[in-house]
Amino acid sequence: MNSTLVHTFIKHEIFTGNPRYILFIHMVLNDMIQLTVTVVLHVLSYIVFTINVPFCCVLIMIAIFTTLNTPLNLATMAIERYIAICNPLRHTQICTVRKTYVLIGLLWALSVIQVLPDLFILLATQPLSFFYTTVSCYRDNLFNNPYVIEKRNIMYIIYLSFVWVTIAYTYLKILFVAKAVNSHARKAQSTIILHGIQLLMCMLTFVGPFLDRLLQNIFPMFILEMRFVSYLIIQIIPRFISPIVYGVRDQTFCNYFKRYLLCTMFKARNKINTQKIGKRFQ
Repeated sequence: MNSTLVHTFIKHEIFTGNPRYILFIHMVLNDMIQLTVTVVLHVLSYIVFTINVPFCCVLIMIAIFTTLNTPLNLATMAIERYIAICNPLRHTQICTVRKTYVLIGLLWALSVIQVLPDLFILLATQPLSFFYTTVSCYRDNLFNNPYVIEKRNIMYIIYLSFVWVTIAYTYLKILFVAKAVNSHARKAQSTIILHGIQLLMCMLTFVGPFLDRLLQNIFPMFILEMRFVSYLIIQIIPRFISPIVYGVRDQTFCNYFKRYLLCTMFKARNKINTQKIGKRFQ
């Protein structure tokens, strides 16, 4: 589904020139990368148990980047809707395609800046021989310096507080407009609510380590099973519903999406019929 959404976005200029859909498809691509990397990490933990430290470091860093991008992207989407509804006359001036791509680059820069110090501390505190060993590839196993853990907790609080304040502010502003204006503003109001729900589900990622430890203490005989349940709830489900909530729910995107699926099915059916006719003549 995500790949089809990306293909639909690329093929139609109505989406590539709209900041709203650019931010949406960036979230889809980000979640695709995040899910791919975390699935690889999860499968490797079952198959080989430990992997080479540099390879583990690369996978962990990518997973962290993309995980942090999701709440920041949700906040940016909420701001774009706020400008479109509460300041529509300046929307085309403020929310341009160029500025949107610059903002996406800034989101990645913020995520990278948050994690790079952890890598530098790891390189400074661990001997060279450590990077030739294998480890169980979890963030707490790799970046286990107390300073790194404390910094991570503080940064999570700052990030999430900023995102929550942004979504709450935009929601309240749009709420007031929705009472006095049209159904378009009311639809934007419901969209902001969905941003908040999605953010709440994404926040489960930040309590993942605590949840893992809690489940392991409650069910010590089913560690692998509990780890799988935790991964399913924290990583898979929130990003599984994103394309449904933001893509299929959008009427314009949904119409082009259905059109693409129908064309694909029609071409596939014609191809099968052509092959059947060819076999009859043979």
